[in-house]
Amino acid sequence: MKAVDEQEESSGYRRVVLKNASPYHYMKVHLVLEDESTRLSAVELKHFIITGLKNLHGEVGAALNFDVLKYDEDALTAFLRVYSSGLVKLWSSLTLLGFYQNQACAFRVLQETVSWPNISREQPDASRISSEQLQITNNKQGCLRSCWR
Repeated sequence: MKAVDEQEESSGYRRVVLKNASPYHYMKVHLVLEDESTRLSAVELKHFIITGLKNLHGEVGAALNFDVLKYDEDALTAFLRVYSSGLVKLWSSLTLLGFYQNQACAFRVLQETVSWPNISREQPDASRISSEQLQITNNKQGCLRSCWR
């Protein structure tokens, strides 16, 4: 019989678990609606997300703590904060939400990070940029970056 240590070494599978120091994840999401003139308030948006959580994960999903930190009604863009343990549930429910008031819709996750300052910096909406406004250049480290004229 082999010792337990010998069996673990011979398996070839190694599990690596990285612990995140931050208790929260931040998401920048955009709601795309079939009728672009439809507007939601921040309260309606949160209720819509909670409904999606409840439909997918039941009462446990509906009880998931998340916050709408910032919301732009005109652009339908929101900054969400969720505990790291609930990120997958929130993201999966956003992905599967397909209808709002009998019209097709979809959530697009634009950014996800563990640091609020990294996501809260105002970045221009790439869908509203003309090709003349955007120029791709190399910075000092040789990485590509976007420059605004």
